[in-house]
Amino acid sequence: MMNLQMVDLKSQYEKIKDEVNASIQEVIDTTAFINGPQVKTFSSNLEKYLGVKHVIPCANGTDALQIAMMALDLQPGDEIITPSYTYFATVEVVGLLQLTPVFCEVDKDTFSIDVNEIEKLITPKTKAIVPVHLFGQSADMEPILAIAKKHGLYVIEDNAQAIGGYYTFSDGTRVANGCMGTIGTTSFFPSKNLGCYGDGGAIFTNDNDLAVKLKMVANHGQKEKYIHEIIGCNSRLDTMQAAILNVKLPHLDSYCDARRKVADYYDAAFAGNAKIKTPFRAPYSHHVYHQYTIQLQDGINRNEVMNRLKELGIPSMVYYPIPAHKQKMFENTHRPSTNLDLTNWLVEHVISLPIHTEMTSEQMEYISTHFLNIINTL
Repeated sequence: MMNLQMVDLKSQYEKIKDEVNASIQEVIDTTAFINGPQVKTFSSNLEKYLGVKHVIPCANGTDALQIAMMALDLQPGDEIITPSYTYFATVEVVGLLQLTPVFCEVDKDTFSIDVNEIEKLITPKTKAIVPVHLFGQSADMEPILAIAKKHGLYVIEDNAQAIGGYYTFSDGTRVANGCMGTIGTTSFFPSKNLGCYGDGGAIFTNDNDLAVKLKMVANHGQKEKYIHEIIGCNSRLDTMQAAILNVKLPHLDSYCDARRKVADYYDAAFAGNAKIKTPFRAPYSHHVYHQYTIQLQDGINRNEVMNRLKELGIPSMVYYPIPAHKQKMFENTHRPSTNLDLTNWLVEHVISLPIHTEMTSEQMEYISTHFLNIINTL
């Protein structure tokens, strides 16, 4: 039986071990554990990679979303349009700041926010749209930005799962995910396409004044030490993590390419099977496959599929089993939304297979062959 993982971080580390270890040792030798020079270097390197004016590092992707909303001076009761089908952090910060989530249906193919449903949800209380670039694919940003401009709304991109990808506008312009809206956010959780060896996150913007405020919010509301002008928080990217990310950033494109090759293999192996639907590739999105998420058609017992895969040593996951609008936290605090039948269906039918940068052809063949055998016997 093969030793398979959803993400193989150890094998990835082995290939860059010397560089990583040297970068960590340098931090230890200098003892600049907080706000060391590696943090500024990483911010600058990521700005160049993304083509964005400002990268503000922070402690994690959840903090990044919270800081973004705080910097925009959103007030309790303000309405935020966002998908319910997302990792919970996207909407958790909405509740934390006493904002009102308004859950929007997702597109049946991309799993991202359905642009045709957004305007139906806008009221005088609406202040922002939070599209999520889910599983490595861009949300359809061109119409989202047009809607936001029409109604005077902020756009906060949750790019925790799609760094390294980009969106192509109708005129052919390509823009990195997270760099199109008012603010973009990301996470450097270890399993991400660009992951550190602990927690980490960052905020992106092209607005100079907003960048100043984002930095203040992330640093106790201060520009000068001990002078606190606004309410803030304490959210930093540790020097150690920045040093590791400086090593890994030059590999990001090759990491994304490796994931796309795994997706290509799966797509070819599963082509034509009526019992499953492979991930859709939107023409406007350069998909970087943070997850490879399949839809099982009605009549397929997902639990049985997962149990039989497990018996063969093949891990699988469900992202995400309970949508935000059904979480107890939001029982009495979200505004009733449009029909979310598709979201409710997806959480019962999606399954994600292993995908990472270090997968071998033997592993891909083993997984796809056994997965198909299971599907075809149900």
